[in-house]
Amino acid sequence: MCGVLVLGVASRAHAQVKVIPGEKQTVTATVEAVEQASRTVVIRTREGQLRTVQLGPNARIADIHAGDTVSATYYENIIIRKKPAGEPDVDTLEAAASRGTGKAGGSAGVQQAITATITAVDLNVPSISLTGPRGWSYSSKVQDKKALEQVKAGDKVDITWTEAILVGVTPTKK
Repeated sequence: MCGVLVLGVASRAHAQVKVIPGEKQTVTATVEAVEQASRTVVIRTREGQLRTVQLGPNARIADIHAGDTVSATYYENIIIRKKPAGEPDVDTLEAAASRGTGKAGGSAGVQQAITATITAVDLNVPSISLTGPRGWSYSSKVQDKKALEQVKAGDKVDITWTEAILVGVTPTKK
């Protein structure tokens, strides 16, 4: 997928930055069980699937009870920018979390930015391969062959991923 996104930037000579809307998904579930000692909560999705969720050290597990409704919204997006020659590479990772104001819940977010180098372009497949810091590598088929023709091995791009989750817990009505 990343390869497809990189090429979307390369195909627009006048636009050097591209925001690719990612996934936004909201899941609602019911708390089936709470295990204080292991800090886990078992939830049942609307489809009837059971999931075990490990809570972090700051979660107010004592405020969560069987029958409570949990709603979690997950969001991600990607920004890709063709890197001008001579600009320094980037490699950052930032994270933040906060408790919600209600009974339980909160939010967390992570943003990572790296400079990736295109290592291969294959117009026959069509596909692209990239490498980045800490041994990161990625290869993908590309849907837009015309865009693929606009880049070559050795070109650099900055890729920024942002992921966030917002969780809320509604107590059981008594």
